[in-house]
Amino acid sequence: MTPIKREKDVIRKDCSEKRDAIDKNTRKAMDEKICSIATSLVSFRHADIILLYAPIKSEIDVMPIFEEAIKRGKKVAFPRCNVEERTMKFHFVESLEELSVCAYGIREPSENAPVYDPQNAKGSVVCYAPGLAFDVYGYRLGYGKGYYDKFMHIYNGCTIGVAYSDFILNSLPKGRFDKHCDVILTEKGVKPIKKEK
Repeated sequence: MTPIKREKDVIRKDCSEKRDAIDKNTRKAMDEKICSIATSLVSFRHADIILLYAPIKSEIDVMPIFEEAIKRGKKVAFPRCNVEERTMKFHFVESLEELSVCAYGIREPSENAPVYDPQNAKGSVVCYAPGLAFDVYGYRLGYGKGYYDKFMHIYNGCTIGVAYSDFILNSLPKGRFDKHCDVILTEKGVKPIKKEK
């Protein structure tokens, strides 16, 4: 195990336990605030395509963003993981009923659902990325599988990291494949990322 991986695992465990310990009602109120801010942003209003995630465990519930996006006639896609290749593709859905529990206990779209092609898609797109923590430079700490990092290397649209404000750290250990988000969205509003020195 590399020193960076070891350091990330320590932070990952700490943040996971800390987030799991947040009172359910407090978490619900913060989630609602985050979704309300998300759907008021110019990036959301102008987006033709929204890339979301289906929350697991104590992840921020972004499903109200889905409902609002569908109501406004936007196309919405969710990720489907290829466990063997450690990659993911986003597939379009029109209803949450099209999601079913697959890899890692995550609700995913059918492999037969239309695929979002990040290199040839037309129109404005916003990707909401989950994370256990982010740093002030926009780098995220996920569960350590690398799915989002790989996807972000072929994706050129806007990426919004979604997190509670207490989970934005001064810095995170970074590997050479880590990519940063464009902004971070918390219950306190949008946090612009700092430029690295």
